[in-house]
Amino acid sequence: MNEKSTLQVYNKDEIKEIPGVVEGQTLQPMIGCPGHPSERVRVAVATFKPDTHEHLHWHAIEVFYYVMSGSAIVRDYYGKEYPVRPGAAIYAPAGLAGSHEWQVGKDGLQLLSIRATTDGHRRMQFTVDRETKRSYIELDDLAAMDGVSFKSHY
Repeated sequence: MNEKSTLQVYNKDEIKEIPGVVEGQTLQPMIGCPGHPSERVRVAVATFKPDTHEHLHWHAIEVFYYVMSGSAIVRDYYGKEYPVRPGAAIYAPAGLAGSHEWQVGKDGLQLLSIRATTDGHRRMQFTVDRETKRSYIELDDLAAMDGVSFKSHY
């Protein structure tokens, strides 16, 4: 067999952190990014500083989170609270009903974030106004996620 191995192995400690979507959050893109391409999956380590609050939001694709360290309160669309700590798994289905927010604890929070796409426009995050339930995305964020124009699916 003369096949070249396509196995990829990366060490988290060797991957540069980039700013996250909220102040107090950083991301380490592990797979599904320009430096480490993949076909269909995007995996990142998200780290939040203590007391960070990421407002209620939803994604156009399902997201799976695994708590590696720290703690938080995760709230759903209706405000129901779920305390999470290391070992907790959080699944947020795509769409408004999968909306969630993070209130990070005093010890910070580190998550493994897994999304089943590398398409920018499918990774968009829409903020939800808790009172009106209205969703929105900032134009700069829309542009950063390749969401200004879409390819036709027809």
